[in-house]
Amino acid sequence: MTTNFADLGVPAALDAVLAANGITTPTPIQAATLPDSLAGKDLLGRGRTGSGKTYAFALPVVARLSAKGGRATPRRPRALVLAPTRELVSQIEAAIRPLTDAAGLRVHTVFGGVGQGPQVSALKRGVDVLIACPGRLEDLIGQGHCDLGAVEITVLDEADHMADLGFLPAVRRLLGQTPRHGQRMLFSATLDNAIDVLVKRFLDQPVVHEADSAQSPVAQMDHHVLHVSRELRIAVLVDLASAPGRTVVFTRTKHGAKALARQLNKSGVPSVDLHGNLSQGARTRNLDAFHSGTATTLVATDIAARGIHVDDVAL
Repeated sequence: MTTNFADLGVPAALDAVLAANGITTPTPIQAATLPDSLAGKDLLGRGRTGSGKTYAFALPVVARLSAKGGRATPRRPRALVLAPTRELVSQIEAAIRPLTDAAGLRVHTVFGGVGQGPQVSALKRGVDVLIACPGRLEDLIGQGHCDLGAVEITVLDEADHMADLGFLPAVRRLLGQTPRHGQRMLFSATLDNAIDVLVKRFLDQPVVHEADSAQSPVAQMDHHVLHVSRELRIAVLVDLASAPGRTVVFTRTKHGAKALARQLNKSGVPSVDLHGNLSQGARTRNLDAFHSGTATTLVATDIAARGIHVDDVAL
């Protein structure tokens, strides 16, 4: 089995960036997909959050654009990465930026919840790799600020979550605006019927790889169901969330997430909430607090937390 990125075909300059960040051994999904993706093949990859999917598409995107040479022209990105949430877009950008910097390529993000001014300016200057949420990207295209006619590589990340969130019609419209002969890669934790529709329509003889992280925690996970009456619910949650380690609590509604985080904080459990009613600044601050350990509990709606990777969640 291949144990380094160079053997998989990753260029030395990008391999050096990975090594500088302490990444020397490919994960199973990276080892499986990189030879095909670097060769320009359409690809369908299945792996759960945390399996290393981001580098599995970031490396071929940067390597292939870099090898081809040329500059991005105004409003016409050369590569497009679509993701379902703002947090995931930001997470992908953080991973890909050191690679694009090393290759002399420009990367920018596009998502809602923030002013579009900086996004419009960046597109006007020219963006090699555009990482975007479908809604805001369609808005900018509608206003004439972006054109997908020069996209050479398209990536769809967390495709199953796109389907869950109702983004598939927008995704179909966006993919339909990219050139047919370009490379297309689709990554998803599950490969179901909704995803199959996209694959049949937009991918050309895709190679399929399924791999889960060797570091998968699932084998060691205990599942418990607690039946509690409504009036005891908060006391039980406080007790559970007070234990050492990070805790993630999911709620059904945005209002529920906000109210529960407030109650946990009142009870001495440092908590932050994550949901669609928060401004982008607040979402980023709260997630940073959870990452750094300032807050030990994250209370989120399932939609807000899709695709987010946080290490060492105990409960």
